[in-house]
Amino acid sequence: MTTARIDDAAEALVIAGTGARPAAAVLVGPRARVDARITGGGKTWKATFPLQASRWGGPLLPLPAGRYELRIADADLADLRVPPAVLTGVRIAVDGDEVRIAAPIDPVYETAEGRATLEERYVAQTGGTENAVFFESFYGRSVGCNPRAIDRELAARAPEVRRYWSVTDLSVEVPEGAIAVVEGSPQWWHARGAARLLVVNDWLRRRFARKPGQKVLQTWHGTPLKRLALHRPGFDPRRMAAVVKESRRWDVLLAQNTYSERILRKAYAFFGRPIWVEGYPRNDALVTGDAAAVREALGIGADERVLLYAPTWRDDRTEMVDFVDAELLARQANAVVLVRGHSRTIEQGRDRAGARVIDVTGYPETSRLLLVADALITDYSSVMFDFSVTGKPMYFLVPDLDHYRGQLRGFYFDLADRAPGPLVRTQDELAAALDDPDHVATYAERYAAWRRQFNTRDDGHAARRVVDRLLDLGFVTR
Repeated sequence: MTTARIDDAAEALVIAGTGARPAAAVLVGPRARVDARITGGGKTWKATFPLQASRWGGPLLPLPAGRYELRIADADLADLRVPPAVLTGVRIAVDGDEVRIAAPIDPVYETAEGRATLEERYVAQTGGTENAVFFESFYGRSVGCNPRAIDRELAARAPEVRRYWSVTDLSVEVPEGAIAVVEGSPQWWHARGAARLLVVNDWLRRRFARKPGQKVLQTWHGTPLKRLALHRPGFDPRRMAAVVKESRRWDVLLAQNTYSERILRKAYAFFGRPIWVEGYPRNDALVTGDAAAVREALGIGADERVLLYAPTWRDDRTEMVDFVDAELLARQANAVVLVRGHSRTIEQGRDRAGARVIDVTGYPETSRLLLVADALITDYSSVMFDFSVTGKPMYFLVPDLDHYRGQLRGFYFDLADRAPGPLVRTQDELAAALDDPDHVATYAERYAAWRRQFNTRDDGHAARRVVDRLLDLGFVTR
């Protein structure tokens, strides 16, 4: 017989059984796994699964939300049933060998009536009353990008400003001194209404209602190669109306360079309001960061070659593209391969595994990964405009170039004519390009022209300039 219970005091899942003690027990999810501590023996045994984990040298945090498989050798788990329980960091339920973990929100607020009540309360809220900032990065799936860099600068210079961070669940680590608010919770709705300033890098979803005195800084999240918003292929009146409605919520838009400024203004019909061309705060780390510390946290040796594979997402699929066999690439290039899926694939995909392969899709800051990479492998991702700050080699693996360019999104310029690195169609071509000692010299002129156009303001001080403006304009006060 096998039984299960949730230990509230220890915040653990406890499975107890009779008979021989199992050799191992593990809880496996798409982005995390934990091993049980097995005790007992003889007639009975107990497997205790912590509901927290540490990644990349960070603090212990609740497990990411999702479905987990309970694997215990030689144990019959068919009849396990544990009703849902809300703990400090997660909401958990067990059904057979499936464990469901969710953010710790009272289930009443996930009903249609509960959501409507919170939205109505938010709309009626006076709002804009706190000298606070509400930060959100990639819809709360991570705490990084430009908002994080602005948070760090603001915390150093105006520590009295309260900082809220929107997160999908408490597995997402927020910066020191910040307050995590789980999306959809009463605290999340209150913080979004109370803060005087909202700093976001994507659309303001749900039922956003601007409060008197509130300001919105839209940092966006990349210089565009692929067509955006009103420039996307196909005529869709509903999409166009949504784009205009969204951009009218923003007071200021941040651009990495003048090229982006021109495109973003037209793509989002952002007329009559300011665009700050200050470089990207997230790229300050590429100038001032400590690569050795990041390598150590990732468990990479100081002399090991590091390749970062970071493709963009596809409109016609939910998971990360599978154009690279990362373990094979690690052998071909004699390197550690970091695999970085797009933020839109975090919840749908699973971590890649293999010898000398580290899946860093859930790593909080892309810029730190760019800092440690010796070379970047991407496709159409805007990460190419950030990595060029480092001056290190880039390779473009684009087996679906014709389909992506011609049917999915379209480009603002011809990547083949201007890319600061080779375009390859297969992994074998990629491996050969990585082994080419003449690569740097071949693309040196293109690379220099690319940096002159896209990186002139990425000088390590972008966050300082942005926070200067926020304080000078009184968006928050110190």
